[in-house]
Amino acid sequence: MRTLLCTSRFIVITLAALTLGACRLAPDTAPVTASANDAPLPALIAALRSRPLVLLGEVHDNVAQHALRTEALRALLDSGARPALLMEQFDREQQGAIDRALARPGANVDAVIAAGAPDAAAMQGWDWALYRPYLALALEHRLPIVAANVSRADTRRIVQNGLPALGFIAAVPADIDTAQAQAIVDSHCGMLDAAQAQRMVSAQVARDQFMARVLEANAAQGALLLAGNGHVRTDIGVPRWLSPATRARSVAIGLLEPGDASAPAFDLAFTTAAQLRPDPCEGMKGAAPNR
Repeated sequence: MRTLLCTSRFIVITLAALTLGACRLAPDTAPVTASANDAPLPALIAALRSRPLVLLGEVHDNVAQHALRTEALRALLDSGARPALLMEQFDREQQGAIDRALARPGANVDAVIAAGAPDAAAMQGWDWALYRPYLALALEHRLPIVAANVSRADTRRIVQNGLPALGFIAAVPADIDTAQAQAIVDSHCGMLDAAQAQRMVSAQVARDQFMARVLEANAAQGALLLAGNGHVRTDIGVPRWLSPATRARSVAIGLLEPGDASAPAFDLAFTTAAQLRPDPCEGMKGAAPNR
């Protein structure tokens, strides 16, 4: 049976999801596998239309999730919406270059990627084939494209000198600090100790704070943030750094894989098929120095 779980700020789409407007309380349901051709697409489209500010999560390399998100964005734009497209994939230092690329006659996706990721370090870690469809839609509909990330160079300075060194808020709530440190340990397959993870928390917090800033800056027009699920979490991510007024106009959507128990951390969560990939922990173990 297909059911939809709705609470005050948390919705989980389950098998053969109904539309958002027909939700009912189903406290024992679990997230469901979805793809761009399955029932969650209409529900995701409805979610994107439900608020002018959308934080849309992802597992970065999950092809099914990118297909689902691309079709939902296409439908949103076909309905007439023209949000700014905020992208984690571009560092804030490249905003001027992106704007210049967009202003040139005949601007295309390759030119935008070249402007936003001009060197090998900026290109590293992103499969640009997965992000080209979003950029193509943005160009087709003349959306502003906003760099929403803090560079590795800046996060290194923040880790060394603290958040205020680059103008970020130093007062990090204890629950965010603790949860982010644990998330860093988990994402590094337990190969970092607590002290190492704690030093890295400020980098993640800086990114979340900056994404919140660009959402605030584009709130009047409306905005769609494309970012990893960790940034989109309502308990420890970008939503925690939004003003109450902006938060009330936003929806945070997680796209998860089976086995991910973080669905309650989002306003709305979909679980898609997992992406086939090598075990990342094995790769980390192979790269780790002998001690």
